[in-house]
Amino acid sequence: MDALSSWFAILDATLRVSTPLILAAMAGLFSERSGIIDISLEGKMLAAAFAAGAMAAVSGSAWFALGAGIVVSVMLALLHGFACITHRGNQVVSGLAINILASGLTVVLGIAWFRRGGQTPTLSGDARFRPLELPFADALSGTPIVGPFYADVVSGHNVLVYTAFAVVALTSWIVYKTRFGLRLRAVGENPLAVDTAGLSVSRLRYGAVAICGVFAGIAGTYLSTAQNASFVREMTAGQGYIALAAVIFGKWRPLPAMLACLMFGFLDAVAIRLQGVELPYIGEVPVQAIQALPYILTVVLLAGFIGKAIAPKAIGVPFVKER
Repeated sequence: MDALSSWFAILDATLRVSTPLILAAMAGLFSERSGIIDISLEGKMLAAAFAAGAMAAVSGSAWFALGAGIVVSVMLALLHGFACITHRGNQVVSGLAINILASGLTVVLGIAWFRRGGQTPTLSGDARFRPLELPFADALSGTPIVGPFYADVVSGHNVLVYTAFAVVALTSWIVYKTRFGLRLRAVGENPLAVDTAGLSVSRLRYGAVAICGVFAGIAGTYLSTAQNASFVREMTAGQGYIALAAVIFGKWRPLPAMLACLMFGFLDAVAIRLQGVELPYIGEVPVQAIQALPYILTVVLLAGFIGKAIAPKAIGVPFVKER
């Protein structure tokens, strides 16, 4: 049972660590399905994390913090859209500029407002999203295997963890079962045909980047008000890029992208458990090597070990309306 408990602990950590990756991956999926490259997931998450941490510290409400995180992220998403859709700018450069802006501005504002070296005050009580105990968790805890799995792995997470998995289902439904989703996929493949049909390419793409901003905002809010108890400079630590890698690994489909995020999260959870552990014939693995594992996996997977990933045909190509 000790081994089983250890595996349940790893799975529990996997869900918590994967949550911001899943949310960011769904955000990137909407943007890239519409034809807009979005490497600014990192910057939007970081800005949202700071806005949420600052709002939670000032208001004492995690829900106000969530609203602030979403608003800031959507504003950056629309800025990216303004540069790439309206002015047909280079999408990679625009995304990189947002990442740099968020990286610098969050530290400057943090120092100016809170005098803590760029960190927001520590959150407690209602300023954080607290774990929720699902119904029957205590009653089923004595049932072999199923009970501990439900009590220790499924139950006990905060509302944003469950929201992340609901967002995957919502994304799948929107992309494949709704009229907007059909048009979204069409505008990412052949925007000229969409324009010929009398639909606004710009409006569809703006809608996609706005949805991207909402989900990235939730991901950033999770980092500073749920997974952690404050904002810390550069706390995203490349998770936006990993989420984008998961979208590519999942071939721009919601469920495979979620599974890729879970794989990254599982590796991260295992890495945390391995710190300080003596391995046979190897000894104690350096902490730095363990922390680098998720990023190494990202590079390995994107180096061609995922098969042929075919991106939307119009991705990265500015649309010029024919006269």
